[in-house]
Amino acid sequence: MDHNPVEVASAAQRIKAHVHETPVFSSRLFNDRIGAEVFFKCENFQRTGSYKMRGATNAILLLPEEQQGKGVVTHSSGNFAQAVALAAQSVGIPAYIVMPSDAPDVKRKGTEQYRASITTCQPGLVAREVASQEIIQEKGATFIHPSNDIHVIYGQGTAAFEFLNTHPDLDHLITPVGGGGLLAGTILAAKVHGAKCEVWGAEPYEVDDAYRSIRSGRIETNKTTNTIADGLRTQLGDVSFPIIKDGVRDIIRVNEDEIKAAMKWIWERMKIIIEPSSAVAVAAVIREREQFKNQRVGVIISGGNTDLEPPVFAR
Repeated sequence: MDHNPVEVASAAQRIKAHVHETPVFSSRLFNDRIGAEVFFKCENFQRTGSYKMRGATNAILLLPEEQQGKGVVTHSSGNFAQAVALAAQSVGIPAYIVMPSDAPDVKRKGTEQYRASITTCQPGLVAREVASQEIIQEKGATFIHPSNDIHVIYGQGTAAFEFLNTHPDLDHLITPVGGGGLLAGTILAAKVHGAKCEVWGAEPYEVDDAYRSIRSGRIETNKTTNTIADGLRTQLGDVSFPIIKDGVRDIIRVNEDEIKAAMKWIWERMKIIIEPSSAVAVAAVIREREQFKNQRVGVIISGGNTDLEPPVFAR
């Protein structure tokens, strides 16, 4: 599918009234640990607690009025579910959300608060897609994919657009990668607004389909989803993958202990709550700190929706 990087700036203007311009934080202790200047774009302070409000809002606002009236449907383990639910509520249209039975309770409750109609399915992409198709046939609602939709990708890229507007001299930008919407959007934003900025993805070893896809040149799948980073259990799509394949520097993989350690460090030292999927990008900087030494590094903290019962670090 054709894409136009300048559309990220258009999306930023379109969604401006519906999203927060999130803060950028830094930590002297973290900089000393890495040997670099590291800046965190804190989308955990975004509406619904994650960057996904950006892409959901952009996609919904671009729907014709007739399609809006019939509502929208998506499948998600939580963050995109909440984003679609709130974005739909904001423009006064129905939202139908398919959530797997193993979705974190905090994300399910958040989605319920935005008055979306929730359908529970078995874990796994196939079950999600089957349940979504049933709703589409019954309600006539428009499906919005959590990541493999170019208008969603443009919207997700607005986080990097804001980041590069305030920090135009970043050498590197790192995001988590699951379905690839945030990473693809970040790549598009950096093409126009980050003159010398290299974009990296980060993902768990347990779901390293993006890492393998970059190397094989085709979309790979995962046999298991055994990671604490629930938001990254999905896989790349035919819209997000070409953008990532052509624009990413590389994908950095991290293990489960590294994810937990990174999340714990940010909680304890920076006093901000980030979710495991966000911690994947932080862990990647720690693991590959020699690569980033003496550089200016941007990390997009993708969200802060995590279940505290049982304590997440005990898992």
